[in-house]
Amino acid sequence: MVDAALKAGTALRPSVFEVFGRRLPTRRRYGVVAGIGRLLDELENFRFSADEIDYLSRAKIVSDETLDFLRDYRFGGTITGYPEGEVFFPGSPILVVEGSFAEGVVLETLVLSILNHDSAVAAAASRMATAAHGRPLLEMGARRTHEEAAVAAARAAVVGGFAATSVLEAGRRYGIKAIGTAAHSFTLLHDSEEEAFAAQVAALGPATTLLVDTYDVTVGVERAVAAARAAGGELGAVRLDSGDLVAQAFQVRAQLDELGATSTRITVTSDLDEFAIAALNAAPVDSYGVGTKLVTGSGHPTAELVYKLVAREGADGWREVAKKSSSKKSVGGLKRAGRLYGSDGHAVEELVVAGTTSEQTLAEIERQGARQLMVDLVVDGEPVAEHRDSGALVRAQERHKLSRAALPYAGWRLSDGEPAIATRHVDVDPSDDEVDMESGHA
Repeated sequence: MVDAALKAGTALRPSVFEVFGRRLPTRRRYGVVAGIGRLLDELENFRFSADEIDYLSRAKIVSDETLDFLRDYRFGGTITGYPEGEVFFPGSPILVVEGSFAEGVVLETLVLSILNHDSAVAAAASRMATAAHGRPLLEMGARRTHEEAAVAAARAAVVGGFAATSVLEAGRRYGIKAIGTAAHSFTLLHDSEEEAFAAQVAALGPATTLLVDTYDVTVGVERAVAAARAAGGELGAVRLDSGDLVAQAFQVRAQLDELGATSTRITVTSDLDEFAIAALNAAPVDSYGVGTKLVTGSGHPTAELVYKLVAREGADGWREVAKKSSSKKSVGGLKRAGRLYGSDGHAVEELVVAGTTSEQTLAEIERQGARQLMVDLVVDGEPVAEHRDSGALVRAQERHKLSRAALPYAGWRLSDGEPAIATRHVDVDPSDDEVDMESGHA
């Protein structure tokens, strides 16, 4: 596209690209914006190296003119969007990229690969956090995904409400609390379960978490408590990883209390998702370790976001542009978004305003009394520091908690249903493209 546009003389036309979702994945009543900090880090270093340019030349992918463009490539435009942790709905303009066509279109795969993955994981994490009712969630999914995706997933899980990760690189890179327990192999390594427990307690202290279901759970709990007491302390926690977790949690809690280990906690793992966590609500479980279902988006590995051109400047000035393809229509125009709230403080509507300038759209959002949702993420090619500094992840998690809490109660349900709130589109500078004010479909 860049090669052809350069030849046609249209590559440098000022353009506006938008990231949005036409729908939410099945059973999702809201989406969660995640990956903004990672995207800004990648964008700052998004260049074409000499080796990459040489490959494009040898493979005859593009012309010499385009190679020259790519040698000097650096995004110099502006990006506005929802801050990380904010919830979104169908039609929400999650990201708006303003720049020349050539510099904007090159970013499509970078933007979508990060936001689709991280937002999918964060949405799954958020649903699990809702199901957990305040009990800590621990990310343990590194063995079920690509090695770099594991680090990204750990970060996205924190945005959605997780407290810690077993991925040490995520702890190092993003300051996330690192956690972990021994695997069954550690117990099987030793000549007896007693020896395995004694070795772990000797190395990590009695506050460690012992895995008690390698052989017999009841015997394992008794041995675990004894190993901690032999070291002069009370056992920190036991982990259950198989069987009927609800029944076992009740049995183990009763056994721990009978042994006087009333402060010893119970953590459960074993292919948990939001529904399994909800089923464990009545059980005496203190925390959950979640792996496969979390890092794969709990059945939805993508947030189903798309990246489309919605406006561009031509000889006749600015023009809204949109797809009219059957089932894949889009809404043209430079957009800004706001959210309307009822007297009880709960969100009632997502307002998406399209126009020619941001001043137009922001004025309409203010006129309708909506909360402005979008912030500057990149200004003249420079990422805004607050969205990727050392405190950005914690702020994103807190933002998500507040944003989710403001949804109507039905929006928190795990069952199938409509989006938590409806999206309404308004065009303050209508072009030839007619827009249905209620549905937002062109």
